[in-house]
Amino acid sequence: MIKKVKSWFVSHRPMKRRLIQLYSALLFNANLKGFGNGQIYKGQLKNICTPGLNCYSCPGASGACPLGSLQNALASSGKTVPFYILGIIMLYGLLFGRWICGFLCPFGLIQELLHKIKTPKLKKSRFTRALSYTKYIILAVFVFLIPIIYIFRKVPLPAFCKYICPAGTLEGALGLLQNEANHELLGMLGGLFTWKFILLVWIIALSIFVYRFFCRFLCPLGALYGLFNKISFIGVKLDRPKCIDCGKCINKCKMDIKHVGDAECISCGECISDCPTKAISWKGGKVALALDTAGSTEKDIKNKKMLRALLAIGMSLLLVTTLVYFNFIDKNEASVGYEVGEMCGSVDVQLVTGGLFSLEENRGKITVINFWGTWCKPCIEELPTLDRIASEYKDKVTVIAVHSEYKKEEAEAFALSNYPGSAMMFAYDTDDTYYNRLGGRSTYPMTVIINQDGIIIARYQGAITYENIVNEILK
Repeated sequence: MIKKVKSWFVSHRPMKRRLIQLYSALLFNANLKGFGNGQIYKGQLKNICTPGLNCYSCPGASGACPLGSLQNALASSGKTVPFYILGIIMLYGLLFGRWICGFLCPFGLIQELLHKIKTPKLKKSRFTRALSYTKYIILAVFVFLIPIIYIFRKVPLPAFCKYICPAGTLEGALGLLQNEANHELLGMLGGLFTWKFILLVWIIALSIFVYRFFCRFLCPLGALYGLFNKISFIGVKLDRPKCIDCGKCINKCKMDIKHVGDAECISCGECISDCPTKAISWKGGKVALALDTAGSTEKDIKNKKMLRALLAIGMSLLLVTTLVYFNFIDKNEASVGYEVGEMCGSVDVQLVTGGLFSLEENRGKITVINFWGTWCKPCIEELPTLDRIASEYKDKVTVIAVHSEYKKEEAEAFALSNYPGSAMMFAYDTDDTYYNRLGGRSTYPMTVIINQDGIIIARYQGAITYENIVNEILK
């Protein structure tokens, strides 16, 4: 028993990697109640980017995905550089590099667990090393080029999230669709979801046979972090004078590295114990040295054992505090909302031009409330239909477009630029209060039609047609 304990503490790894991966996955998806009510968390903490690939739309997600935030920022920045998001990603890169991939990324953990299924495995080769450059092409085209092009079309397009990201499909789409509360979303699925689902199935299947298939060949976030690997504060480093070029580290590594610590290295640390000359070690200043027990005396090991215990306690307290906050303290959750056929309660929203729109004061006219966002392409595409309804039926119908809490500051400029003098009114939502109150289920656009007596007669989750609205008006 004593030998086992000693062996564990003299391990070259600063901490057990799998435990950190599981801890991070739970920390970044601390909103466990989201899996029960089928809602995503939209509170203020959602403005913080988590380091790894973890979809914003996952019911449990406690933060935003850095790639999704970057693409939305690029496409919605109004031709200005989104320094905040770029700065956050650079900070993560400078601090951790691809250590994030090896220790903190939930989707990386999923792939590693899939790879543990006993099957024949594809070994790395010149072919896999050449294929690893694909992720840099995806980074350039889908994360930067396409969103920037769409800046000039005034329609945000987060291309990687929309067309490729398997984490978005697995955590976001399937995470929401599996909940009975979101059954209305099933009718909105089309060719794009079919494509992404097929892609997800292929990535999952290939991850069983190929170690970290997505990370190695497709992940643009890993490509970004890899650019910082040589200068990152945390990671592994090679003491070149000690190296005898035996190749044991490269043979041990399951990634397509050419040498320790290059852009393909995820700093998992598995190569450290195999180095015969101890040329590979952890970098990270005193923090890493304090946790690395290689060559330590028994007294040092005791001190470092205490440090590890303190770190474990601190991490546990952070995790417990986060879980308690999201699931018991933070009340930023969607209410069940009014159902079709029920009397709609008070709705008073702030108009972008100033003043309030009050549903109570609109009694006697039909009210069409559309929830939209400048970041939502289907929302933008259906606004002309709503504008047409507002113009043709202005004596009988009030049409109000209520922008979501997310990027709501863009609503006024968009309305003035694209719909000057429109009979349609534009308003803000506050913390998505009215979206939730009127039965919103995490998807935009949504349209609610309320009759002259204040009773909800229809709710469309997703795009709506001119014929849909006219039919409801004629009833």
